[in-house]
Amino acid sequence: MLAWTTAPDTPSGLTLRETFDPTPLPHETLVRVEAFAPNPGDLAALPGLPPGSVPGWDGSGVVLEAAADGSGPGQGERVLFLGLAGGWAQRRAVSNAMIAAAPADAAWEHLATLPVPATSALRAIRRLGSILGRRVLIVGAGSAVGGFAVQLAARSGASVVAVARDAGQHDTLRRLGAHETHTALASVDRRVHGAIDMIGGQHLVDTYALLEASGTVIALGHAAGTDERFPYGAFVADPTTADRSITSFFLGNEPGLAAEMGYLAEDRTLEVGAMDVQPWTELPAWIEAGAPRRAGRVVFRVDHTTAT
Repeated sequence: MLAWTTAPDTPSGLTLRETFDPTPLPHETLVRVEAFAPNPGDLAALPGLPPGSVPGWDGSGVVLEAAADGSGPGQGERVLFLGLAGGWAQRRAVSNAMIAAAPADAAWEHLATLPVPATSALRAIRRLGSILGRRVLIVGAGSAVGGFAVQLAARSGASVVAVARDAGQHDTLRRLGAHETHTALASVDRRVHGAIDMIGGQHLVDTYALLEASGTVIALGHAAGTDERFPYGAFVADPTTADRSITSFFLGNEPGLAAEMGYLAEDRTLEVGAMDVQPWTELPAWIEAGAPRRAGRVVFRVDHTTAT
């Protein structure tokens, strides 16, 4: 099969080459990959991968071989999937803990945008506990994860406060369920019960300061690329700030993802936003250009005409 593999001597860090087909373990399903949508985490991890590795966490495709142990989707079913590597290839083996059947008419591109962003948003919202009637802050709401978090928090009965630097996204965020929109945290003038932060750095520091007593902020992203420096006294509590917490998050450690990916795939009302669909041969040029997202989420369709 063909796969994108890491090659440090190329401008993009990738080369398309022939590799061995994956050999599934008994609890794994063999999938023909049809589409994938690179995440910031995929791109950030590229420089640290050994040469010859096949990157890529998630995507969509069709089952070529069902798992030998009888679990997981059946042969010929459309699926969306998640794993810690191997997604940027014509075929991959996926643990049945991280694969879910999808509706037969679901578009490959739509399914490929769901596993990491939508499932991360769903799990983060759940970590906040009951949010019915409570204020929930989404920092980085203009991102893929942020857009899903706004929708899921609003459906759960929260009063959603969305922070997105681009004011041009605010009308969309309000349509998705945000009650307030801000271009910066400085204009959020009331405390929140919980928060999800995709940015990190000073944003995480300022988000923590907005928590009410017993509030939690989920540190879900690190787009700022800078240190978090909390001022002296940030963790000195009084009756209005007691029991606040910050919790980290890693989707790869989360159990029971298959059922939730299936739920998200079945939800026809969940908006994934605009998509920029490109052939997978354009992947290195896109990375060399700085991975721009000018027209929404970038999705790559896998070519099987040269499959071996």
